[in-house]
Amino acid sequence: MCGLSGEIRFDGGPADLTAVERMSGRLAARGPDGEGTWTRGAVALGHRRLKIIDLSDQGAQPMTDARGQVTGVFNGCVYNYPQLREELRGLGYRFTSTSDTEVVLNAYLEWGTACVERFHGMFAFAVVEHRTGRVVLARDRLGIKPLYLARTPGRLRFASTLPALLAAGDVDTSLDPVALHHYLSWHATVPAPHTILNGVRKLPPATVRVVEPDGTHRDHRYWQPSYTRRPEHTGMGPDEWRDTVLEALRTAVRRRMVSDVPVGVLLSGGLDSSLIVGLLADEGQRDLRTFSVGFESEGGEQGDEFHYSDLVAREFGTEHRRLMVPSDRVSTALDGAIAAMSEPMISHDVVAFHLLSEQVSKEVKVVQSGQGADEVFAGYHWYPELAGVPREDEPERYAATYFDRPHADLAGMLRPDLLTRDDVSGRFVREHMAVPGAETALDAALRLDTHVMLVDDPVKRVDNMTMAWGLEARVPFLDHELVELAAACPPELKLADGGKGVLKEAGRKLLPLEVVDRPKGYFPVPAIMHMAGPVLERVREALEAPEAKRRGLFQESYVARLLAAPDEHRTKRGANALWQIALLEIWLQTHGIT
Repeated sequence: MCGLSGEIRFDGGPADLTAVERMSGRLAARGPDGEGTWTRGAVALGHRRLKIIDLSDQGAQPMTDARGQVTGVFNGCVYNYPQLREELRGLGYRFTSTSDTEVVLNAYLEWGTACVERFHGMFAFAVVEHRTGRVVLARDRLGIKPLYLARTPGRLRFASTLPALLAAGDVDTSLDPVALHHYLSWHATVPAPHTILNGVRKLPPATVRVVEPDGTHRDHRYWQPSYTRRPEHTGMGPDEWRDTVLEALRTAVRRRMVSDVPVGVLLSGGLDSSLIVGLLADEGQRDLRTFSVGFESEGGEQGDEFHYSDLVAREFGTEHRRLMVPSDRVSTALDGAIAAMSEPMISHDVVAFHLLSEQVSKEVKVVQSGQGADEVFAGYHWYPELAGVPREDEPERYAATYFDRPHADLAGMLRPDLLTRDDVSGRFVREHMAVPGAETALDAALRLDTHVMLVDDPVKRVDNMTMAWGLEARVPFLDHELVELAAACPPELKLADGGKGVLKEAGRKLLPLEVVDRPKGYFPVPAIMHMAGPVLERVREALEAPEAKRRGLFQESYVARLLAAPDEHRTKRGANALWQIALLEIWLQTHGIT
């Protein structure tokens, strides 16, 4: 796990290594164990290293293959790299390290851009062909690892975070109205390639981009599972599905133990993270370290779930740590969490992940997390509402259920020049759901949530907050083979038992029933949900700051109405509307965007 950056020039000039060094410096938290740069003509690369696999200097990056044909930078982990290395050795390739980065380079030399189809893991990388000057950029199937792009005349820069691109300079920081519409409509989800800034884009998940020396490029989307029933599963009953899902999850968890350093688990006490702990124990893992976070109650809102995480820790004999965060610590941690965001994210548990990651990183460098199970296995409360909807009505029902507010409401919030003419968020949903490959309305909704919403909300949140402390988070529920299996699973098995039915049945084979049958939980942060004390003061300070007044992003009457009753205005999704607009303003101010 690391941070990468680079620049490609198309105007005949040499790459600006100083700019790449500025980007690399901004990525120091993602890779505190080493740094390096490389330049050759029109291309320069930068890298910050977090030592997880091959702890020696032989694993340092940027890395050039043994034949001197390509140089690359890599962020993530290819879990099946030992098997690929042996296959490549049999084909005549020589290795000077035991790192997965060198496997990526040689895999590219052997199989070209199709190498990504052989990788099990999470990754973003850039590979430079010495002979042609061609640069290949790629991102993993579920977008677990980020890759941001800034294109200007004659140049393309790329980096693992948006703030790193800002550090290089010369970025158009005007707001993208389409992205702003998504942010305010879709609970801060801004689908690729957009970001909140006009001058920054992101490579979509499951995409390889080949950039030619003249600046032209071509994209190839290399993976998209079908959300239909497969012939090979015909005749499988609920028990067979349960066992098949459990075995696939077992494989996913086992893959993510590949490491040269200890691996822990973020244990919330919910079904998903508890299953990971149970499977690791079932595999014979001993002295497993688990970590939980909780917050002081506020406004009648319970702030911790330690009862359940303690129960799981006792059941499987883990070395458990729990962190109780007082409310005043939330306000002091708020700015650090926002500074760690590549894009503004309103989910209040972002602060929880940031604080938890800070503590966990003092004990381990790698953790497994239960992120993604709700999207992959239909765990949210709105999925049953969508299941019986006719396909033609499904986009509207999805928007009515999931969006924070309808398009018409934005006219009373935003300054006029930032309004889009039509409902771009609603159109995005309609177009996505109309694409072939989803058998039912629920299949279409799960495809949308897994490949769009999940990528640019929960997954991004976990990556940003953990990597802010040099902590690598691995997400077995986003193993691409498990996702393919879940996509093919009959909807009624996923919807059973109030959601995630097939996963709950798997859990009953491993976990205490109290954990499986408990109400659905989450990382609650009451001080943010209820705009309490110092958090409200920080929000008011940001919205009344000179920068906010000059920007005039939101209409003054709307801001005044929210500030007058900070805990009374909620979006349709239940988010605090004041927090939503203030978070965006704080993020812009934090990153020096005027």
